Amino acid sequence: MILTELDRVDPAAFADRTGWDAKPQGLCRGEVCVPAPGALRDDGMLDVSVASARLGMPIVHDDTHGIWAVGPATAGGRALDTAVAADPELVTRDGAPFRLSSLRGRKVLLVAWASY
Repeated sequence: MILTELDRVDPAAFADRTGWDAKPQGLCRGEVCVPAPGALRDDGMLDVSVASARLGMPIVHDDTHGIWAVGPATAGGRALDTAVAADPELVTRDGAPFRLSSLRGRKVLLVAWASY
């Protein structure tokens, strides 16, 4: 969902794009409701920053274009917020330390094997 502001969003538009309806008891999708105090404002508009925090939706802001992107609700509240992979230090056959980042810019096939 792409937005130009987070604090005054039409609840019907939010429901149409995410499937979550803003109700007085919280944010609901079918029979499942998540309490979200403060998400539905007194003027009937939805504060998406509050709603997304309760639903585990990641929010990314693009300063250049002045827009916000809201991702899907996550079951555990965890979302990938960076595309930077871990850089583990491995050991070569000779016992020397080796970092995957030394192969940056090259195609890599990583094969893992376990005896169990």
